[in-house]
Amino acid sequence: MIRRLFIANRGEIALRIIRTARRLGMTAILGASEADRDGLPARAADEVAIVGPAPSAESYLSAGRLVAAAVAARADAVHPGYGFLSEKADFARAVRAAGMIFVGPDAESLDAMGDKLMARHVAVAAGLAVIPGGEAADRQAAGARAAETGYPLLLKAVAGGGGRGMKRVDDPAALDAAVDLAMAEARAAFGDPRLYVERFVARGRHVEVQILGDGTRAIHLGTRDCSIQRRFQKLVEEAPAPGLPVAAHEALCAAAVRLARHIGYGGAGTVEFLVDAESFDFWFLEMNARIQVEHPVTEAVTGVDLIEQQLLIADGQPLGLRQDQVAITGHAIEVRINAEDWARDFRPSPGRVRRAAWPAGPGIRVDSHVAAGSLVTPHYDSLIGKLIVSAADRAGAVARLAAALDVLDVDGVATTVGLHRAIARDPRFMAGGADTRFFEGMAHG
Repeated sequence: MIRRLFIANRGEIALRIIRTARRLGMTAILGASEADRDGLPARAADEVAIVGPAPSAESYLSAGRLVAAAVAARADAVHPGYGFLSEKADFARAVRAAGMIFVGPDAESLDAMGDKLMARHVAVAAGLAVIPGGEAADRQAAGARAAETGYPLLLKAVAGGGGRGMKRVDDPAALDAAVDLAMAEARAAFGDPRLYVERFVARGRHVEVQILGDGTRAIHLGTRDCSIQRRFQKLVEEAPAPGLPVAAHEALCAAAVRLARHIGYGGAGTVEFLVDAESFDFWFLEMNARIQVEHPVTEAVTGVDLIEQQLLIADGQPLGLRQDQVAITGHAIEVRINAEDWARDFRPSPGRVRRAAWPAGPGIRVDSHVAAGSLVTPHYDSLIGKLIVSAADRAGAVARLAAALDVLDVDGVATTVGLHRAIARDPRFMAGGADTRFFEGMAHG
């Protein structure tokens, strides 16, 4: 049994894991950098182990320091959260080699899904459609691929996500410069400059399916829509994906489960698809072999604690849910509150939070590690909290979101709250089913 859980992460996801671990009777041990030693997660944990100085490379991205700290803390298991080392197969292997449980899929699944090119091959073998495209090692190869896919196209980093190394190219004249920039970004972010080229779908929706598997069985927990993005990074997420025909919803979920079963997936994961906003044809994009930032919207409409499921599966228990036990009820929407000045090209806004008044009430959930006095450092991602609302239907959830945003007040750092207030009242968002061009249209009036 997992009795002592080491959390190799920070911020709101660390606090989220701590709360579920303690509810399950586990001792929650937080692996924190020097910059996070006095934060809310550290105060909520049963124990804190300092894993290194503030820079991520010397703390949250140092597998050796994290494993050593977990061993010294006598941990039974390590939960990697999301980001950082959560999808690194070598970290999972190191945790297991040290005699601890890695809360996530096995290293083989991480290998298969962590490399976008390999993931495409695995998805095809499982019977999923993928967007036309392929690897491009240099300008010449990118040009050849572009001739096959046509324009516009996307360049993507093979080894990562989050919008890093991703560039849209609309015509051949811009390709070489975009390849150079994308490769430089991919090398800096992931230590791997490899790219692949894929066709750009003009009216695409980003729809994903939450899955759970125990290595033998796999089920889905419905869809999420994450189409409202800026620079390929998600701003708003909702469950279920609005406006999908029943047949499209069922086909997406079936495809995700088929992939999970094909690789013998164990844990919580998300299969991401690009859906044509007009025909509802869809293509496999990638699989995130970890908990997602947007997991609370799925929890809100299913009543399933996904962190709990991760921990139970990691503990060796068979999947405790059957597909017919999963019911999707109502609608939920999440907005990410970042410490960024969105009116100034989303410039990061580190600093001391003077006031943090988060909304509360029926159908309102806030996942945040920030309160009055918290320090937002420049060392990490700018996410300071997530506002999640739910209601019986989407119209009710949209209205609740707008009302909650009106009372949300964070002072001392610039935030994206004002942007979300505008989105919540935008007629295109209120209608549902927006595609990935939503933010471009809003930004340009």
